This record gives sequence, C-alpha cells and structure tokens, in this order.
Amino acid sequence: MFSASLRLPIMSHSVLRILRNGFRAGAFLALAAPAFAAAATEAQTPRAVIELFTSQGCSACPPADAKLIELARDPDLIALTLHVDYWDYLGWEDTLAQPAFSERQRAYAETRGDRGVFTPQMVVNGLYACIGSDPRAIAASLAAADRHATRLPVPVSVTREGRDLTIALHGDHDAGGEIWLLQVEPLISVAIERGENKGREAHYGNVVRAMSRVAEWDGTAMRVSARLADATGRFVVLVQHHDDAVPGRILGAARGDGLLAAH
Repeated sequence: MFSASLRLPIMSHSVLRILRNGFRAGAFLALAAPAFAAAATEAQTPRAVIELFTSQGCSACPPADAKLIELARDPDLIALTLHVDYWDYLGWEDTLAQPAFSERQRAYAETRGDRGVFTPQMVVNGLYACIGSDPRAIAASLAAADRHATRLPVPVSVTREGRDLTIALHGDHDAGGEIWLLQVEPLISVAIERGENKGREAHYGNVVRAMSRVAEWDGTAMRVSARLADATGRFVVLVQHHDDAVPGRILGAARGDGLLAAH
C-alpha cells in the first residue's frame, strides 16, 4: 500500500544546521573494486539530479526502487537513493537509513512550503517532488525541471587521485551555494526479514552512504579539495543553493566512475 504522507514538524534551525555541517555513515560496505588511479572528468552539466527517499520498511517502495535503478542508467541523469528512518518502528530497522536523510527530506518540504514527507518520494533538482513509483509524475517533474533550465547551469569537473579529489566549478552564477560530497554504492541487495516487506530481497541503486559539506561557494569559478573515506569509493558532487541552511535548487553536479550510469 502507499505509505501515507507524514505531517512532521518543521525543523528548528539547530536541527537544520546538521545539513550544513555534513554527516557520515557509521560504516561503509566493503568494495571489491581496485583503487582508482588518477583520473579526471570533463565538466559535467547533467539534465537533472533525482533523489529517491525510500525505506526498507515501506511496502509501496519496491516499484520506486526499481524505477530509480532504471533512471540511474540514463547517462543524462544523476539518480540517487537515500534511505529514511521514520518507518523503522513498523518492525524492520532499515539497514541503510540515516536520520540526516529524513531531515534532508523534511528540509526540502520546508523549501517547497508543502510539508509533504512520504515514501516513496522523488525530488528533482531539489525543487520538484512526486510519488517515486508513478512514471507520469516523475516525467512531469522532469519536464518542470526542463522548463526551468534544460541543464544544470553550473559545470562541475572532478580530478581524482586515489582518495583525493579536486573539484572545479566553472563559470559564474549569481546564486552561490554549497558544495557537497556524496559517497555512493552503485548497487546493494538486502534480504528483509521483518516488517511490510518480510521475505523480499530488495535491490537499491546508487545508494548514498555518506554526505559531507565541502565548502561554501560564492558563485564564481572555484577549485577546492576533498577526500573520500577510501580509495575505492564511488562519489557524486552536488552544488546546491541554500537559504539559512535549508537546501534549495541543485545548480550543478558531477559523478565519478563506477556508478550505475557508467556501467
């Protein structure tokens, strides 16, 4: 069944500051891939960034999880999965959830002014929200993003050497914002033993496992360094407008090698 919308209280500024200061997962899944040699990406301007807020405890989420994997294979999109924790009380504690991802979803709702927080929910470019299992709603959100701008306006390139990244933002933009580093697993399967999805093996694509704020951005061309947790990690970089710590429009993004779209 579709999980009902939660009417959660708007966060205080002290809670919202978590989003600015960054957050990291307590543990990372081991990867069998070799360490990445020095590599550089060309400046990327994807069509859109899609964030799916999902839960292993939500019976309505598996179709959206499958749709996210489909979207993630589109090289023109950066599609990400973020697991929330507010359904854990239903009998299964989501093994990939972080409270900060629930807070990010609520902050988006505050930005939109609708306070709509539910699973499965997709958010496109930080602005447009829809039911994550509804293909027509997803297409409408992408079309709305296209009407705003057919591409993210800030080109982003990344040079990598092992764990070390050099992130370059090209050109100017009058908004400014923040640079975020997301550490991402391309594909995770989980056997769910209890709750609404008991007995199901769930599959998740481009799962965000850690997220940290790298730097403020003043809207001018910029180069900044960042470091991954390990030399085999996959990553996405986001450039996002913010207003008093509340996330807004995503202005730029770049992905490293090894995510679903690169397969």
